[in-house]
Amino acid sequence: MKSNLHIKFLGSIMALAVITSCNNDFEEINTNPNAPVSVQPSLLLRQVIYDYGEQMSYEGFTAGNLLGQYTTALDFNLFDRHNLKSPQLGGNPWPIFYKNLRDNELILDQARTVETFAVYEGPALILKAYMTAALTDIFGDVPYSEAFRGKSETVTPGYDAQENIYLEDGGILDNLNKGIAAIQNYSGTIALEGDILFEGDLQGWIRFANSLKIKSLIRISNKMDVAVELQAIYDNGDYIDNNSQNAVFDFTDGEPNNFRLARLRVGDFNNFVLSETMEEILVNLNDDRIERLFRPFANSTNEEFNGLLNGIDASQTSIALADYSLTGTIFRENTGLLDANFMSSWETQFLLAEAAEKGFITASAKELYELGVTQAFEYWQVPLPSTYLTIDAAYDLSGTEPLEQIITQKWIANMINGYEGWIEYRRTGFPQLKTISASLNNDLIPVRMPYPAEEEALNNKNYTTAATATDGNSINVKVWWDE
Repeated sequence: MKSNLHIKFLGSIMALAVITSCNNDFEEINTNPNAPVSVQPSLLLRQVIYDYGEQMSYEGFTAGNLLGQYTTALDFNLFDRHNLKSPQLGGNPWPIFYKNLRDNELILDQARTVETFAVYEGPALILKAYMTAALTDIFGDVPYSEAFRGKSETVTPGYDAQENIYLEDGGILDNLNKGIAAIQNYSGTIALEGDILFEGDLQGWIRFANSLKIKSLIRISNKMDVAVELQAIYDNGDYIDNNSQNAVFDFTDGEPNNFRLARLRVGDFNNFVLSETMEEILVNLNDDRIERLFRPFANSTNEEFNGLLNGIDASQTSIALADYSLTGTIFRENTGLLDANFMSSWETQFLLAEAAEKGFITASAKELYELGVTQAFEYWQVPLPSTYLTIDAAYDLSGTEPLEQIITQKWIANMINGYEGWIEYRRTGFPQLKTISASLNNDLIPVRMPYPAEEEALNNKNYTTAATATDGNSINVKVWWDE
């Protein structure tokens, strides 16, 4: 994309230089018929889905899993100690969001201006809503309405309030509704190509959008009444309802499309071990997924698992790798069993279970919870123990709180999407994360990611306004839906 824009820019300068001598044939003479002036939306769609899914899976596993206390970093761990302005092996998702949102905007622009590309409008709007929600849930107020204007975009966009990003025209919920409408109103016969999520199945995109609406409505439910909308979606039933409908694409066992952890040097991969938080939760539940997600520690005598408290001071603490459980082979040797997960059935069921438990919808919270657990085990390819839902993780078990059970089960299943586990902890307080070992944030668990240093350098005026609103770009200032 950069090379095409550069060519256009140089062409404009040349035109100005020779304006007194050019003729009407100038544009025709200087156009290379073999060089496309824009990228086909099918290629862009494939690129956006893959690039975002691959990069955010890596981000979610490295930085997100540290924030959500799924894993602990043995070294390169300033981020694990909650110095979030020092990303190391991950921890800077900002450019991933903006690169892919801008490329997605090119798809949307072509879909609206070229009749033969109209089929791409709905999926592009849904993708825009999906990526925008993740962006604002991680950072809070962010550049949005001025940030994706294609050829006329500004390099210094203002920051939009998260409330407006969710609720205004052109925002998350509006784009989901418009995306569904665009697909339902599409009457053409041209297929959606480049779709590695649903293989061109437009109904799959509608289900995806409705699951995202459920997620967004639950996320903002502390700020507004969402019951009527949630009940309507639930009654209609047109959301992701089983794992065959998941919004995912598969990684492979070999390069170039395997999970990035498989391509890291072994020392970097071995940096991530089972966290004490994750160990305690899985062990207390007698949860067999621990054998899929982690490995017995090397010094164990009976195939045991051992976790480490997050946030050690690596400069002052001597840690023997053999005493702690590494992450499972699915994240390195066998990544063909792993997905880049945009939205799943089990996540949808847990969201609906929460809605039922809180009285937002008329439904059985217990049945939705049990369906979510069953599908989560299926997703991670682990047989569900016969006693898991009747004894170990029985709904409303004595001494438990149903909402905590729902969120904890969703947290477990979200291991490759660690940012999601952290976001849901911020929203609900579940599961109960631990005070880390050597905090660089006064023993506080962060409630937002800080704006990156490049924003301060390249968009200083708008950054300064946003930083002031967050107490100097503090990681301890809650986002709108969490206030």
